[in-house]
Amino acid sequence: MQLTPTERQRYARHLILPQLGEEGQLKLKAAKVLVIGAGGLGSPLLQYLAAAGVGTIGIVDPDRVSHSNLQRQIIYGESDLGELKVEAARKRILDLNPHVNIVTHPVYFSRENAMDLLANYDVVADGTDNFPTRYLVNDACLLSGKPYVYGSIFRFEGQVSVFNGIQKDGSRGPNYRHLYPSPPPPDQVPNCAEGGVLGVLPGIIGSMQANEVIKLITGIGDPLVGRLLLFDAAYFTQRVLRIPAGAPIEIKELIDYEQFCGLPAREAIPTIDAATYKLMKTENRTYSLLDVRSAKEFQQDNLDGQLIPLDQLLAGDIDNLPDTRPLIVHCHSGARSTRAVHYLLEQGLTQVYNLEGGILAVRAID
Repeated sequence: MQLTPTERQRYARHLILPQLGEEGQLKLKAAKVLVIGAGGLGSPLLQYLAAAGVGTIGIVDPDRVSHSNLQRQIIYGESDLGELKVEAARKRILDLNPHVNIVTHPVYFSRENAMDLLANYDVVADGTDNFPTRYLVNDACLLSGKPYVYGSIFRFEGQVSVFNGIQKDGSRGPNYRHLYPSPPPPDQVPNCAEGGVLGVLPGIIGSMQANEVIKLITGIGDPLVGRLLLFDAAYFTQRVLRIPAGAPIEIKELIDYEQFCGLPAREAIPTIDAATYKLMKTENRTYSLLDVRSAKEFQQDNLDGQLIPLDQLLAGDIDNLPDTRPLIVHCHSGARSTRAVHYLLEQGLTQVYNLEGGILAVRAID
């Protein structure tokens, strides 16, 4: 493997760095990085990894671009609304650097697919925002022997670390379970959708994650193995804490992480807001609409979708579902459709989305 003349021009500022040079750039070109989550953290992560010349970048995310994403997910724009995030991100990344290979995985990262997804990558970077997925990523990385570049954000605060990384003595460093041996009660730690987040914060933390990934690949500097960086954007302070390694943690298999975290079901599901749905309808994009309300409600007002009441759906009536994807599921205000989407995902369906706020939200903007 060698750099082309065009690549030498593109990476010229890297090549003159004594610590990186051509050897480091070739390591980046040969590297394969899996980014889980193409949201606030994933936006800077993906763009800086691509700009740096990471040869293969995998993106895992089942969601589509919504208006509420644009406040912080700077890889997307108005023209991407309603598109799969992985495809919109791929388009932007290849415009930034056509020399990288982008592999899209428009699926949930789950215990059923985790090991297969990790198998072809060297480093894993997590841009998700819930505890079940973090424990799943951690345990899958332990089982596969991959370093896990961790980032999290909430309101004005962020964290960064490298779990399961190689230490100077050749041993593996602490992992996420050393930092959080058990998850907090599910009602005590809201995610960003519930608690809010300063728009620039994921840009800062995601860039730090990209920095750690590049360090791991090239061997530059001292990665945050065994250390946790805490950043406060409101007061612009940061500190680095040591993570005690403690006793070795042996993971034999992947478990039900929603249950482990005290959740009755998957914490988050793919969603589409009313404005995005209206845009998809106006632009005549391909999709199917499933109404899970009662027949009486459907007769009073509907969005011209196919009716399968929730109790009928949960009883196993999925043979008559629309074949066209994406499938947007709605009810009156969003509660029943949330249950329906959980169920359909459990049945192995993909590209299924909950219409946030249901028919009420759509009628509010008519």
